[in-house]
Amino acid sequence: MAELTETQKNEYWRYNIRLTVILLVIWALFGYVLGGLLAGELNRVTVLGFPLGYYVAAQGSLAVFVIEIAVYARLMNKKDHEFGLDEGAA
Repeated sequence: MAELTETQKNEYWRYNIRLTVILLVIWALFGYVLGGLLAGELNRVTVLGFPLGYYVAAQGSLAVFVIEIAVYARLMNKKDHEFGLDEGAA
């Protein structure tokens, strides 16, 4: 594993925190805003026989969360490789 300078450590963690905050905001928008606050408006549309508001709350926010996990893992693996912190680095 590579030894990082303080500047590199700060850059790495700034990226990590920024990515985490962005993904949490996206998840909150789907989970709380679309699934909760806008449910009444979304319920005017049906998907597979269910109101869209229910579908977004029950399935959509979970799907977004799983996608975000994959996005986070992929982007952090790229960043780890960039800084020489990936598991293959010795």
